Amino acid sequence: MFHLKEGDPAPELGITDQNGKVHHLADYAGKKLIIYFYPKDLTPGCTMESCNLRDNYNDLKAKGFEILGVSADDEKKHTRFIEKHDLPFDLLADTQKEMLNRYGVWGKKKFMGRTYDGIHRTTFIIDEKGKIEKIITKVATKNHSSQILEALEGEK
Repeated sequence: MFHLKEGDPAPELGITDQNGKVHHLADYAGKKLIIYFYPKDLTPGCTMESCNLRDNYNDLKAKGFEILGVSADDEKKHTRFIEKHDLPFDLLADTQKEMLNRYGVWGKKKFMGRTYDGIHRTTFIIDEKGKIEKIITKVATKNHSSQILEALEGEK
């Protein structure tokens, strides 16, 4: 698994969203970007995390953030997830695991004694110049928005 560090340039996105539109890192130049990687649409923890970001979306936007969610689910499943939970941001469909590998979030996981490959729930905060400002690996799904803002406050 490839490991990025805070201060590294963020890898390219190059993945389509729920509408088939390709997103590139350059699209977000001059903006702060939250990219949250989550295991699966419509599951309890991922729904909790996404809905927390949805509920605090206007506050995050007011602080200059754009938000992108990324999983290995396809565009159709992302559309259902967005519609069911009224998510105001795009979800990228990395079915080929290209971006997941570039960001180092795809790899071995353990659950109930079983080892398997999957997505490690991780959030990257990218600054206006495309550098990784913060990486959150222990995501608090119920209050992820607060966790993001506190992580950035802790830097100052």
